[in-house]
Amino acid sequence: MALVGLFNIAKNYDVKQLLKGVDFQLNEGERVAIVGQNGCGKSTLMKILAGDVEADEGQRVAERSVIIDSLDQSPRFVEGLNVRDAIEHELTDLKEAKERYEKLTILLSEDFENKKLLEEHARVTNYLDHHNAWNLDDKVERVLQEFKLKEYEYQDVNLLSGGEQRRVALASLILKKPDVLLLDEPTNHLDVYMVEFLEEILLKEKFTLLIISHDRHFINSIVTRIVEVENMNIVSYEGGYDNYLVLKEERMKSMAKTHNTLVKFLKKEEEWLSRGVKARLTRNQGRKARVFELREKAKKDPTLIRKMQIDLEREKKSFNRGEEKGANRKKMLFDIEDLYFSIGGKDLIQGFTTRILQRDRIAIVGHNGSGKSTLLKLLLGRLKPNKGVIDVGDFKIGYFDQHREMLDDNKNILDTFCPDGGDIVDVMGRNMHVFAYMKSFLFPEEYMMKKVGMLSGGEKNRVALALLFTKKVDCLILDEPTNDLDIQTINILEEKLLNFPGALIFVSHDRYFVDKIATKLIVFKGKGVVEESFQEYSEYLEIEKNINELYELEREVKTVNKKPKEEPQKEKKQTKLSYKDQRDLERLPDLIEALEAKIEEINACLYHPACYEEKGLVNVADELKKVEAEYEEVSERYLEVLELEEELK
Repeated sequence: MALVGLFNIAKNYDVKQLLKGVDFQLNEGERVAIVGQNGCGKSTLMKILAGDVEADEGQRVAERSVIIDSLDQSPRFVEGLNVRDAIEHELTDLKEAKERYEKLTILLSEDFENKKLLEEHARVTNYLDHHNAWNLDDKVERVLQEFKLKEYEYQDVNLLSGGEQRRVALASLILKKPDVLLLDEPTNHLDVYMVEFLEEILLKEKFTLLIISHDRHFINSIVTRIVEVENMNIVSYEGGYDNYLVLKEERMKSMAKTHNTLVKFLKKEEEWLSRGVKARLTRNQGRKARVFELREKAKKDPTLIRKMQIDLEREKKSFNRGEEKGANRKKMLFDIEDLYFSIGGKDLIQGFTTRILQRDRIAIVGHNGSGKSTLLKLLLGRLKPNKGVIDVGDFKIGYFDQHREMLDDNKNILDTFCPDGGDIVDVMGRNMHVFAYMKSFLFPEEYMMKKVGMLSGGEKNRVALALLFTKKVDCLILDEPTNDLDIQTINILEEKLLNFPGALIFVSHDRYFVDKIATKLIVFKGKGVVEESFQEYSEYLEIEKNINELYELEREVKTVNKKPKEEPQKEKKQTKLSYKDQRDLERLPDLIEALEAKIEEINACLYHPACYEEKGLVNVADELKKVEAEYEEVSERYLEVLELEEELK
């Protein structure tokens, strides 16, 4: 059943037409990904479907009762809420429905033939079933754990970073389970383990879903259909990303065949026109117009066909790992010996040793905050290790960071690439016209005079990456290079990296990208543990998952089979509180009261910028964490003594 549909949709922004004649339906249970080049209209299409943007032409039809909800790029929260409260605030309707269900159950136990109560009970039950809202407290706890929000649980949600706030908003959305869920780049700010959890939830809860994402592994894992925006319209492909590549290639071949037929027909028509047939006659005017129309179509189609062909060839290329074995790998770039690094009392690297050679392609992977970007800064000399040695050879490094520090917002693109004038750039030893080179990064010629500061985040990333390949370097160090890039640009980046003759060291959560580029992994496991692997990342994660499941199974088996080695000795029955118990019973209430006052004082500081800026937000948060931990421990001990006292009475 179609929940929402678009018919003959058209949309312009200023003088640029984004969409024209678009028809699209989203059916119940479908999980659809929208793909296409940045700026082609993906987000506009999603906003029109959501009802947030009006189309210039066409019609949007949606079931009246259908609830459509979306993930905001910059979510907003009610002032004064902590993280847990912010999530639960979004679940108010579900919690009220659960309370009503429990009340109706009690009422029906007293009046089980009341037709009105039975009908309402059935409606509420269906509502809770649809949203799978029977154990919300357990679900809230799990999303806090899986999205690494547990440590911020009682902090003001409005004081979190943008990425952390997006995780809070995403957690709320997947727990609410709207009828249609719209997600624009949901995997941004998530590490690979969080993405796997998101995949699990979306599949298990059977969401009806429309997403925009550049994460090809994520798309391949969850979607039932891919819609590509091209030439102001859409093309639909059944299945995941792998199937999309196959179907797109088949479509490309069909278009090529149609084009060849068109060219042959056009040739005959051109011959007719050149023979000087009485084209001025009314009966020939239509045929003449068709010839000119075919000419224009023939001009456009080869470009479209060639573009699709290039995209597919880039996607199909895979790195031949066997060739690397015979390559000259003698030159050593980094020799890392017994490396240690910690910050703020947190161990990030403990005793790590490795060598990085001139042809290595290394992906640095692991949880957010585990130390991946820190290792890059250690290699660049921007941080010093607490212990150990990084011996750096004589070579040049090209560095790409998430802040694009190599770019000057006040320069235009042409001056950025040709600071000394001219229009020629050296791209890995080959002279190219700057317009042609930037066209390979999907920039039209009219962009050359645009200031860098006027570009979008994705466009700035493309400029920074393009600039990187014009530098004569022996080693590329990249921090999250695929962020804000569309799939077409990622394919271009992959092609450039696979052709780069030097060493490559990069941080990424993009499993598809890592599998395609890396020949070696440096995995940050947490708590300072860093290990190396020569497996593909997706294979490594699958093995890691299987190992964890086995460990869990082993623990369960041990628990079931655990038997006491000998009969426990009968203990003497306690008749009164011990001296320590009696002392705790008397002193702990005052200590609990003091700790509660301290927690209230720290929370008050977190609400006032002047206070936490003076003390340092991190310091205040750490202090709160310590005091809350002490409060939990003391409270638990006090309850234990109270229970013991009650038993002895």
